[in-house]
Amino acid sequence: MSTGCHTAPSNKKEYIADIGKILVQEYGTQKYYKPEEVKTAHQKSKWYDGLDFSCWAMSVYSSHSDFTGYHQQTGEICDYTAMKTAMLQGISVPTGSGLPELPDADIDSSWLDFGEVFGNILEGIGDFIGGIFDGF
Repeated sequence: MSTGCHTAPSNKKEYIADIGKILVQEYGTQKYYKPEEVKTAHQKSKWYDGLDFSCWAMSVYSSHSDFTGYHQQTGEICDYTAMKTAMLQGISVPTGSGLPELPDADIDSSWLDFGEVFGNILEGIGDFIGGIFDGF
């Protein structure tokens, strides 16, 4: 049984977008996806080369409780909040640079649940960003 998660993908923004496209194509638009769905999406992606680091995508696309339950079953020790923060920082926009360059995709951005990561300070920002991405 494994005790820790693999390292994060090198290009977090591209990884998040690629997995998001596959999830929407395979399972439709949802607020959260089950860890097994995220794992399957990872295996279907160009990122899968025998290494399973899908828990990084799970931190973005799965609920906190599903993420925790999955990792309790697998025996991996992964920190949902730290991983989600690291992944979302990978798509952060430097001050004054405008919107991030994301590929044209009809992906659901409701998973941007910043309130859970950053506390009440940024509560509701996920809906704001979701509205921006809906225009793409």
